[in-house]
Amino acid sequence: MAEMVPAWIDGTLTPVEKLEVHQRGLRHMAISVFVMNGDKTLLQRRALGKYHTPGLWANTCCTHPRWGEAPEACALRRLEEELGITGLTLRQAGTTEYRAEVGQGLIEHEVVDIFVAQATERLFIEPNPEEVLETAWVALPDLTRQVQAEPARFTPWLRIYLAEGWDRVAETLQATPVLAHHA
Repeated sequence: MAEMVPAWIDGTLTPVEKLEVHQRGLRHMAISVFVMNGDKTLLQRRALGKYHTPGLWANTCCTHPRWGEAPEACALRRLEEELGITGLTLRQAGTTEYRAEVGQGLIEHEVVDIFVAQATERLFIEPNPEEVLETAWVALPDLTRQVQAEPARFTPWLRIYLAEGWDRVAETLQATPVLAHHA
């Protein structure tokens, strides 16, 4: 069964098959999650079998809500499906919009609800190999340097978030308590 995501067609939010959304470059809903530990963020390297941006580093989790699914519910679902992470408290860190080519003629034109959670490096992570090749905790200053030095290693949306929207995420982090989380 095709996954239907919320996309705008002629100004109306409509369920559209996910691949079609990207092929047509339709403006659509998305979520992005940043799991933080102080100034470190948990990154994932996308599995090589992903239909766009395989093998590139991205923020902790990003995806599209299913038709009728609330953004926070989507974020919690995908944290578990992609990384085996459960039990975190998410805080909404704003909304942003971007448009980027992601290879193979596909376009992400997303209206993104950004969520942030605090955790410790002891956070239980069990990556789904169909989704995630590897994970790493990276300090934000180091991440910024790496993205500037080798942008092709990172997803377009992560580069955009760091360049345009990181201040909102940082403000939300200051108000988010660190939670000890164990498996």
